[in-house]
Amino acid sequence: MEFGHTAFTASAAMQEGIIRFTLEFAAAPALRHGEITEIEGLRQRLRGARVLGQDPDRYGGYGFGNVSRRLAPYGETPTARRYLITGTQTGVIPRLTGDHYAVVRECYPDENRVVAEGPVPPSSESLTHGIVYALDDSLRWVIHAHAPTLWREAALLRLPTTHPAAAQGTPEMSREVKRLFTETDVRAYKLFAMGGHEDGLVAFGRTAAEASEALFSKLEAVGRS
Repeated sequence: MEFGHTAFTASAAMQEGIIRFTLEFAAAPALRHGEITEIEGLRQRLRGARVLGQDPDRYGGYGFGNVSRRLAPYGETPTARRYLITGTQTGVIPRLTGDHYAVVRECYPDENRVVAEGPVPPSSESLTHGIVYALDDSLRWVIHAHAPTLWREAALLRLPTTHPAAAQGTPEMSREVKRLFTETDVRAYKLFAMGGHEDGLVAFGRTAAEASEALFSKLEAVGRS
């Protein structure tokens, strides 16, 4: 079963919530409560800060922001790293259950392909999460947040930033993330701005606390937004 768009127009490139990769998705039972407790706790903090959620006055009313955590390794290839991620367009839901999370089993950025399972398809940012995990085996958490003021001040703060021509959830974005890990000190920041994705930022870390601190410390620096 396949979902998503393998092609999109330039006018849609900035739109939230559109899955732009080929998704090979298999329906699977909901996750158990214990499997989502920690990630949902982090999601609640992000939602409280309004860097994840859904607002009719932002991004055409689409949900924004998502979070993932790495699971035990699966398979033998470098890209076959499983991770748990919020389902697509779940930002409007105040508190998620196991019915609202998906497991990405394999991620192939160069092929623009994601293999996932669960009760709901994974976030449209799954490809970006996957490349972060593939680039550093020590990382176990990835946050995609939306913070207008911080995004606008990225250059002033010297945050590593992807090229404006790289749209969210595309192989081009994955290549830009790889460039940041290769050519910049993004590992020290544990945070980068998405130059072609309005207000988009990605934080990461070995723990949920490390990833969230990378984001929230910079939010404090510019005044929460």
